Amino acid sequence: MKVGRFQLVFCIHVFASFVIGIQSQCPSPCHCHGDLQHVICDNVGLKKIPRISEATRLLNLQRNNLGMLTTGGFSDMKGLISLHLQHCQIREVASQAFKGLKKLIYLYLSNNEISTIKSGAFEDLSELTYLYLDGNRISGLSKGIFSPMINLFILQLDNNKIRELQPGTFTGANDLRWLHMSHNELSAMQPGSLDEVENLAILTLDQNKLSTYPIQAMSKLRVVEELNLSKNPLSFIPDHAFRSFGRYMEKLHLNDMGLEKFSTAAFEGVTALKSLHLENNKLKNLPNSLAFTNIQNLTLFNNPWSCTCQLANLKKWMDSSRIHPDAVCASPPSQKGKQIKDTSAFSRCKAKQKKRAKKGTRH
Repeated sequence: MKVGRFQLVFCIHVFASFVIGIQSQCPSPCHCHGDLQHVICDNVGLKKIPRISEATRLLNLQRNNLGMLTTGGFSDMKGLISLHLQHCQIREVASQAFKGLKKLIYLYLSNNEISTIKSGAFEDLSELTYLYLDGNRISGLSKGIFSPMINLFILQLDNNKIRELQPGTFTGANDLRWLHMSHNELSAMQPGSLDEVENLAILTLDQNKLSTYPIQAMSKLRVVEELNLSKNPLSFIPDHAFRSFGRYMEKLHLNDMGLEKFSTAAFEGVTALKSLHLENNKLKNLPNSLAFTNIQNLTLFNNPWSCTCQLANLKKWMDSSRIHPDAVCASPPSQKGKQIKDTSAFSRCKAKQKKRAKKGTRH
């Protein structure tokens, strides 16, 4: 009995040593650095995820043909901090695909063919801070899909096919600061769809299909520093469009939109603006609510500016600034073709203002 028991223990020990030996070797045909801390399998013809050591911190699987990320495919890689899966022809991410990766901080899924992300796909990713999903075929995001990611800071969703944002999409991702959604097919952002990410600092929505400014979706945003809405078919910006985060907004991109008009109070509450891009639109005037106090970069070219007293504040700012943006008058006929900075069309505006002031004076 003792001999049999000894043999059993010995066999178990040998088998365990064999398994550990396999996991402690660099998987073929990859190459490894720093005692398997970095495992590089870039473009080596893999069709399935290799077995690696728990000691590995970075796994680079770029440019392989993985097709689908199955449930628990990385569950033995508990020490991973950075996972690179770009250009892997991934079409689907299964539920619990990243189960066990509780230390993962960086996840790169860019430039794949992902159209389906199953519910619970990101379970266990509580430490994830940077998620890159750009360059895929994602058309919709289910409610709570990012909920395990309580530390998510940057979410990159550029160049997908997302059509709509619904309330609850970003539930759990309360610390998200940068949200990139350029070049999608967004035509609607439902009221409340950004409520859970009120601390966003950078929001890029350019090259989408928004025809109405999403004021109700953005009403809870508090500290946006940069907003990019360029290349959306938006013709009108309403009152108080930026008020909830106006004290913080420094950069605003509204170029190449076919934009025709700002409502009178569109810029009410905007006090920190340094960079404003309005080129390639159909603007004739700017509202008086736009303050030029902190402007350092202003692009205005290719708009049919009406050089009347409604642009007097712009001309006054140009006269006192070192910045002279290209802005050509389209009307009235006597000023057509002249640069706003050079025209004398605004000389009468001061006289009119003085007359109004005198009429309002009481004796």
